[in-house]
Amino acid sequence: MENNYFKNIQKIKFEGKESDNSLAYKYYDADQQVMGKSMRDHFKFAMAYWHSMNDNGADPFGRITNLYPWNQETDVLQQAKNRADAAFEFLQKMDFDYFCFHDIDLIAEGDSLADTEKRVAQIVDYIKGKQKQTGIKVLWGTANCFSNPVYMNGAITNPDFRVASRAAAQIKIAFDASVELGAENYVFWGGREGYLSLLNTDMKRELDHLGVFFNKMVDYAKEQGFKGNFFIEPKPAEPTKHQYDFDSATVIGFLNQYGLQDHFKLNIEVNHATLAQHTFEHELQVAANAGMLGSIDANRGDNQNGWDTDQFSINLYETIEAMLVFLRSGGLQGGGINFDAKVRRNSTDLEDLFIAHIQGADTFARGLMAAEHILTNTAYSDMFKQRYQSYDSGQGKAFEKGELSIAELYKIGLNQDEIAHSSGKQELYESILANSF
Repeated sequence: MENNYFKNIQKIKFEGKESDNSLAYKYYDADQQVMGKSMRDHFKFAMAYWHSMNDNGADPFGRITNLYPWNQETDVLQQAKNRADAAFEFLQKMDFDYFCFHDIDLIAEGDSLADTEKRVAQIVDYIKGKQKQTGIKVLWGTANCFSNPVYMNGAITNPDFRVASRAAAQIKIAFDASVELGAENYVFWGGREGYLSLLNTDMKRELDHLGVFFNKMVDYAKEQGFKGNFFIEPKPAEPTKHQYDFDSATVIGFLNQYGLQDHFKLNIEVNHATLAQHTFEHELQVAANAGMLGSIDANRGDNQNGWDTDQFSINLYETIEAMLVFLRSGGLQGGGINFDAKVRRNSTDLEDLFIAHIQGADTFARGLMAAEHILTNTAYSDMFKQRYQSYDSGQGKAFEKGELSIAELYKIGLNQDEIAHSSGKQELYESILANSF
């Protein structure tokens, strides 16, 4: 018999912005059309298994505070089944279609990798039954190659081949499980792929190893008939001092260097962007420019902290700017919006988990509607186009097409002494955004 962990919480419904019900959507109306597409299809909202089902509130300074009832069973397989019951109940009540997971989120790691593989196979069989009952899908899966102490010096980039081969085996197990569950994508996050010190690190050799491995994964995915996308998730540091997937530009350069640009896209996380001293919208734009805007991990950081706090998205202005990039770039390529966020250590009521996800979904819905309004009902698009109009014809267009030599540019530029100032109108752009919702 399946457990019912959220007995007092009904399915979350859209009630509109006038509602004072904390367990209702105020802005996220799944069927509402925005730029010719429903919100459900734009976002493909997903729950992060590791945070929502596994996080216990512990931190480096304190013990567990969230004693989730589904994690109290001592039998490993039964605990994993209870967790799956809770996950699917939560997803159904949230009206989310997807979840994301690491291999050992689904079931506790075994004493050996072979034991872990057996455990993963058992819980995958159980989850497949849940999927058949509910229609809930996997947005992406991945492997946790950073928690086990064996990876303290890296996984695929480890100086010891024995560790690298173990990581490759674990990734294969996680990928196979993802395929078995019908995952639409697969993510690589190099939490330990980087260095603590260059004194003992052959960076080139480690990056070469990573390039070799990713190319082999492309081959293996083709052999398995995998039709989804491979994503890399940038992050500058933490847990390593410097991670090889530092930011979008770094990842794109890596992919181009190792001939992987046609096989990978990016999964952009908000808090990772800000840790790299970028804005969220910057990282989205860089990925979009390269045709690699694959998916989004939705959260936010704390400006007073220098680490990954994984708080739920409530920054409306940041989200509006991101949604402008989102809409102007044609949306995501294969991925969705995964709430890679956790309730706070002192948020211990089960309803807190729902409230957090509701606010996250509502923030993205408000941001999307505001961005649509900006693009269709304000002067923004015309202003943007006008700012670059000198490149739409004549010599500017010839330059853009690469038709002007340096000598020709010299002759043109030499006669540009009387150039009138052209205002960037930043305050007006900001005013349009501020008044958009």
